[in-house]
Order: sequence, then structure tokens, then C-alpha cells
Amino acid sequence: MPITSSNRRLSYRGRLAPSPTGYLHLGHARTFWTAQVRARQAGGQLILRNDDLDRARCRAEYVAAMSEDLRWFGLEWNEGPDRGGPFASYNQSERMDVYRAALEQLRIGGFLYPCLCSRKDIASAVAAPHADEDELIYPGTCRARREVDIPGKPFSWRFRVPGGKVIKFHDQNLGAQAFEAGRDFGDFIVWRPDDVPAYQLACVVDDARMKMSEVVRGADLLASTARQLLLYEALGFTPPEFYHCALMLDEAGRRLAKRHDSLSLRALRARGATPESLRSGW
Repeated sequence: MPITSSNRRLSYRGRLAPSPTGYLHLGHARTFWTAQVRARQAGGQLILRNDDLDRARCRAEYVAAMSEDLRWFGLEWNEGPDRGGPFASYNQSERMDVYRAALEQLRIGGFLYPCLCSRKDIASAVAAPHADEDELIYPGTCRARREVDIPGKPFSWRFRVPGGKVIKFHDQNLGAQAFEAGRDFGDFIVWRPDDVPAYQLACVVDDARMKMSEVVRGADLLASTARQLLLYEALGFTPPEFYHCALMLDEAGRRLAKRHDSLSLRALRARGATPESLRSGW
């Protein structure tokens, strides 16, 4: 969907938010290119954010490769770790204070409860259906727990979804969307037991604080958008618009992931590909 006068915001702000847990692949590049096209159509700004909260998998070499590969592909940004800007830091690992403030706001508001369950625990629960390949619907085992009940034990903070509530939004690419809390997704983690904010919370806080007007990302995150809209509401933030891109698939019909080393931008460049040739079929 092109940006027109009817849906253009006064100050368009879009973003690139790669996670340096591996080399960027062609699917990332197509989504990021779409984000740049839409920002330029709107005469707006594009922001680079380094989503480096995964302590176990984020590596300095991937951070360096991320910027190099994005530039090689022809992507440009107005604010970011290398350029600074009014909402610095643009490295998530340096923004823990704003995440903790949001966590405390949610905790005081009664939206959270502590959870001791592991993914294995949830998978073994008889009543735990599979929402999708990435997340199990939480069966509510710890819903009645209080923080005082588990002193000295590491735990997650889970967001208590309002069961039966239908979250609706209009996607700028895929049209009307609707997800039912408790059926399409369950109570979700906002803070992990290793004392790190989960993706849903960090993403919402940063997109709101950095004043994003539109978030462009892959269609595999449609259900995440429904979860995040609940967080926007609980935190009193105005949500951006969303544009979810169709996923790029490999020859077996699986979505591209960082395990597809042969389709990383680095590997493609090493084989003589040019950004123009890679974009020619889009």
C-alpha cells in the first residue's frame, strides 16, 4: 500500500531493528528495503536500532557486520548507534533503565504476575495447546502466584491477557487483522528470569519512546502485534501503524532464518551478487 495524503503522518518515522545474533539474510534485506522505501515516500526519517538484548547470542562481529551489510545493500538512516540522535542510546543493551521503568508501571498496575514455568513445563502441560511454532499458549499455571511466594528464586514476569478480548488492527499491507486473547495467544513473558526484558516489552517501549509512526516488519510477527497492542494500552502509549511484509521462503517453502548462511548478504556478496541484482525481482 503506497503512502498517500490520507494515511501520511505529519512526521513519518520508521525503523530498522536488526538483532546481531547472526548475519543478515536476504529476507531481512527485503523487509528493510521496504521500510526505507516507505520512509522516503513519506518524506520521513529512518532510524537504525541495534536490538542486542540477547546476551548469549549477540556478538560484536555481528554488530559490525550488520552496519556494513546494510550500507552495502544501499540502506541509509538518519539516527542510530553510529549517528546519534535525540533518542539515544540506540543500542537496546544501554536502555535498561527505560525498560525497568515500564516493568514497574505494569507491575504496579496489576498487569503482571511472576511465573516459574519453563518452556518444557508448558509443553508438558496437558492443557497447553500450540499457538504456533514459536510460542505455546500458557495454561495459567502461575496466574495466582505473588512475588512474595517465591523469594530467592529466578522467575519471569508474565502479562495477564484479558481472555476472550479480540484485538483488531488494520495492517497497511495485509488489511484487517483480529486475534483473540487466550485462544490465538496466551499470557506472555515481558521480563525473563535472567533479568532481561523480553522482545515484546522492549520493542513496545522503544518504538513508543523513539516516536515511531510506522513499524515495518515480517508477517510472522502479526500475532506479536496483537500482544504488543495490549502493552501499548496498559502503558498508555499511542501505537504506531503497522506494515507486515510477506516472508521470503527457501526452496523447501520454509521462511528464511539466520541458519540460511548461503543466503546471508555476506555470502551473496562474496559470490559476486550486487544489491541491484538482488532487488531486481522484487
